[in-house]
Amino acid sequence: MTYILAVDDDPEVLDTLGRVLARESFDVGLAKSAAEALEMLDLRHPDAMILDIIMPGVDGITLCRNLRQDSRFAALPILFLTAKGSTDDVVDGLDAGADDYVVKPFELAELRARIYALLRRSNRETPSGSVLELDDLRLDSDTYQVWIQGRQIQLTSTEHRLLRYLMENPNRALSPAHLLQAVWDYPPDTGDPDLVRAHVRNLRAKLEKDTDRRYIRTIHGVGYMISN
Repeated sequence: MTYILAVDDDPEVLDTLGRVLARESFDVGLAKSAAEALEMLDLRHPDAMILDIIMPGVDGITLCRNLRQDSRFAALPILFLTAKGSTDDVVDGLDAGADDYVVKPFELAELRARIYALLRRSNRETPSGSVLELDDLRLDSDTYQVWIQGRQIQLTSTEHRLLRYLMENPNRALSPAHLLQAVWDYPPDTGDPDLVRAHVRNLRAKLEKDTDRRYIRTIHGVGYMISN
């Protein structure tokens, strides 16, 4: 049975998540703090985690970042569910290693769709023996390593999937709605375009560090494109 660990210091939110996830036939773990979540993680590896940011003690951003540095949880699907909804907050959450971000108050139907998309992506096989090269960019999906001008950069799993899809479709303008379906595996008209914008922003910052080159172009009114 699929096991989902939800972490939130608000008892009402935890109770709601527990009931909603149980109705979907998930096995559910509920933790009221980062410390309690870590104890539960040592006992059982979840298939996905729903994580609040504002919590006493260790906050969700710190917990997510620490989990990404642990090889056991480097690929664990993590969704932030939080009241912090500014653009900077979203970027901070994704930069910490989260795969998705939902702002409270939330619609239950949207949350279910996001969770199922997370699980589908985590179960999708990575192309075997697949190395892509585009000018001075090199991406290896077996090792999840990316090199740019001979310099290795570290990407989150979602950033890696996004970059790979852009490299597989060079010179093609791709809308946020298209990318939400192709990369995030969301059904049509599901998901927030701001999620794409935040990931593109983070990806650009990593690709274009210490260089004046623009790798990902914004096609105004359409979307994003990578050129060879």
